[in-house]
Parts: sequence; C-alpha cells; structure tokens
Amino acid sequence: MKKIAVALVLLLSFTITAFAADEPAVVPAYAPNRRADEGEGPFKRLILRGVTVVDGSGAPPIGPMDVVIEGNRIKEVRNVGYPKVPIDPKRRPTDAVKEIDGSKMYLLPGFIDMHGHAGGEEQGTTAEYVFKLWLAHGITTVREPGSGNGLAWTVHERDRSARNEIVAPRIVPYVFTGSSMWDGGAIDSPDSWPPGEGRSWPPIRAFPTRPLGWC
Repeated sequence: MKKIAVALVLLLSFTITAFAADEPAVVPAYAPNRRADEGEGPFKRLILRGVTVVDGSGAPPIGPMDVVIEGNRIKEVRNVGYPKVPIDPKRRPTDAVKEIDGSKMYLLPGFIDMHGHAGGEEQGTTAEYVFKLWLAHGITTVREPGSGNGLAWTVHERDRSARNEIVAPRIVPYVFTGSSMWDGGAIDSPDSWPPGEGRSWPPIRAFPTRPLGWC
C-alpha cells in the first residue's frame, strides 16, 4: 500500500510539472469591449418579478419569488404568493430602478466551471467566443488552471470582467509552480507567496509541484 501511495504522489507531481505552462511567445488577443447592446447593468436596485427559484440544494422549485439585486449582490429573495394565485402587490418589494418579468422563467444559481481555458492558439478559438459560450450555458465563474494564455493575460481579462468591461464570467487564475511562470519555491503557507507584483493580483491560486503543498 505504501508503494502505491508513493507511486501516486510521484505520478501526480510529474503530471503537474508536465502540464506547467510558460508565458506564450505571442500574446493572444483580448476579448473586445462590451458593446452597448450586450447587456445592461449593474443597477442600483434590480428586481426580478415572479420567478420560480431552483436554489441548488435539492429542494423543489419554489415561486413566485421576487428577487432584489443591488449592484452586484442579491439583497433579498421574497416569496410573494402561490402558483396560479393572483399576487398581492402589497407583498412585493418596491423602489426598483429596473424590473424584469420572470413570471414564466426559472432562476438558478450561476454554475462554476472548475476547469476551463480561455481560448487561444491551442484552443483554436478566441477568448470572446469562449467567454460568451460559458455565459450562454449559465457559467458565471471559471477556474482557469495553468493560465495557458499567460498569467498577465489572464489577470488582465479577470480585472476587465470584474469591471464589467467585457462579456465574460468571473475568472479565477491559477498558475503552476514548476515552470517559468513561478520561481518562488514551494508554497506551503500563506506567507510563502513572495512580496512584489504577485501580491497585487489576488485572487491568484497556485498548483505546487509538491503534492503535499496544495493551496
């Protein structure tokens, strides 16, 4: 059993090192700026009216619900009635800057893609296509393991997405520690991340080549 465990550790270390990505010689094109006709918001107070909510816990769908979103946060999810029964307006939240009629719609939490790559030469397509494809499938957060287009490129797009400048999900960059992307040594504690430019780039995560040092 001990020999099998050692072999698995060595295989894992080799696999992580083998897939470590260097900064590309040619930087892929960034996604274009979001056009005026590509979505609205965020709004000071957006209310989704009468939606049926699937909360992801395994519970049955529930509705009608009014969902209040302020800025980029869900502020309230309020049950406003029963299916096929008229809704009492007095039960509903007010003061919406923008309203969306969701009476014939379902609302689910955004999906998180735990392993996705943002286009480029090896992917054979553009970042714009990949970002919009993710969103079209309900993916609102992506974990980008290896940052194959380069760490600087991935961080650049992550920040533009956070500022709502491009049509893209939230992006969480990851790097490998066994290549030229990283020369700071083992990462086995919060203080192992070296000072300097990297500390200004949270949240960046690292795949260490030492299996016992996962972050």
